[in-house]
Amino acid sequence: MDIVSILVSAACLIVGGLGAYLFFRYGLKSKYEAILKEAETEAEVMKKNKLLEVKGKFLDKKAELEKEVAVRNQKIQQAENKLKQREMVLNQRHEDLQRKKQEAEAIKENLETQLEIIDKKKEELEHLQRQEIEKLEAISGLSAEEAKERMIESLKEEAKTEAQSYINDIMDDAKMTATKEAKRIVIQTIQRVATETAIENSVTVFHIESDEIKGRIIGREGRNIRALEAATGVEIVVDDTPEAIVLSAFDPVRREIARLALHQLVTDGRIHPARIEEVVAKVRKQVEEEIIETGKRTTIDLGIHGLHPELIRIIGKMKYRSSYGQNLLQHARETANLCAVMASELGLNPKKAKRAGLLHDIGKVPDEEPELPHALYGMKLAEKFKEKPDICNAIGAHHDEVEMTSLLAPIVQVCDAISGARPGARREIVEAYIKRLNDLEQLAMSYPGVTKTYAIQAGRELRVIVGADKIDDKQTEKLSGEIAKKIQDEMTYPGQVKITVIRETRSVSYAK
Repeated sequence: MDIVSILVSAACLIVGGLGAYLFFRYGLKSKYEAILKEAETEAEVMKKNKLLEVKGKFLDKKAELEKEVAVRNQKIQQAENKLKQREMVLNQRHEDLQRKKQEAEAIKENLETQLEIIDKKKEELEHLQRQEIEKLEAISGLSAEEAKERMIESLKEEAKTEAQSYINDIMDDAKMTATKEAKRIVIQTIQRVATETAIENSVTVFHIESDEIKGRIIGREGRNIRALEAATGVEIVVDDTPEAIVLSAFDPVRREIARLALHQLVTDGRIHPARIEEVVAKVRKQVEEEIIETGKRTTIDLGIHGLHPELIRIIGKMKYRSSYGQNLLQHARETANLCAVMASELGLNPKKAKRAGLLHDIGKVPDEEPELPHALYGMKLAEKFKEKPDICNAIGAHHDEVEMTSLLAPIVQVCDAISGARPGARREIVEAYIKRLNDLEQLAMSYPGVTKTYAIQAGRELRVIVGADKIDDKQTEKLSGEIAKKIQDEMTYPGQVKITVIRETRSVSYAK
């Protein structure tokens, strides 16, 4: 029973497996074939779509290429048309040239014929002239050369006589009118450039609101006023004059620095030695800037351009200098205008003349005292800063220290004299006084160890400031005696001169 069951089970298992195998084989094959057929159909569709897409792109590209070819063909056609037009123009020009060439050849042949005729006529005329000359020589008994020489000598004598007479007439007329014409030009120039004259003084009055400020300016035991005098080199006179302090110094720059420094100190209210030195240093820089600005304004007002910046600074510095009591900048401006007018009257370049007139006294405002006269020193400065030779010569020759090589030089010389000769324009005594004070200061500066010198009290006192690290106390006493002896031996002065040598030691630290 069990064996039969096992056999039946085995038979059923075999039949079931065979049936399943057949089912899976034939069922899956049909499904696989369907899937494969479907994939082939899709592939065919995709192939057709791709072919259509590629064909569309090909047609688009073909259209673009055809368009580009059409544009290029159009450009080529236009170029061909231009070439044809140029060819036609060239052909036309060639034909014109050929025609003109033929006409020129015809004219040339005609000219050659005319020249041949002229040559023949010329030969006939020369032959006739020779015959006439031979007849004249036979009649006169002189050759042609002899007759020509006699005629030339006669004409020479006649021309010499007439020329000498004409020259004498011109010279007589020039002698009669030269002086009159020169006076007319000078007078007209003076009248056209009439300016006010201003005399420079050696004092400046500083006005204050109340006498209480005088005490603050003087300071405890006079320390403020001493510090101010030492910093500026100006003598400060505080007397009974109500609401006024007198600043006395021969150098206008020092007086201006002292005036501005006092104004700032009084306005600020803080007056002590350290503050005084700080304000004086600041004001000194402001004055330097004002000097440059003054020089620029002067050149702009006169219409003078292209000056070196250093020359502009020197011109601005003239504002604080005087020549025989006459303000040097005003004198230079007046001389420049006079030169321009006189140059115009004489038919010369007025701009060059004005430039030379403005610069003629630049040698009077040196940064260091030169050994040369101011005219020669001014000429050296002008040459250094690339001024033209005729302007340099006019500067150097306006006091006859070099030879005049241009017409500008006598004009500058005359106009300088006109400006200085105006009534009240100059005071000889002021110039001599300033020169004496300058010489005092320069004499003291020549000693080693001296840092600053100030001539004050109208030259009756000379303050000499020395470096504490260069000279000791004993040398200080010796130095004052040496300076006093040298002043006695080398200078002429009224009364007596007090020499004060100041040696000061300072210790400065900063708390940070």
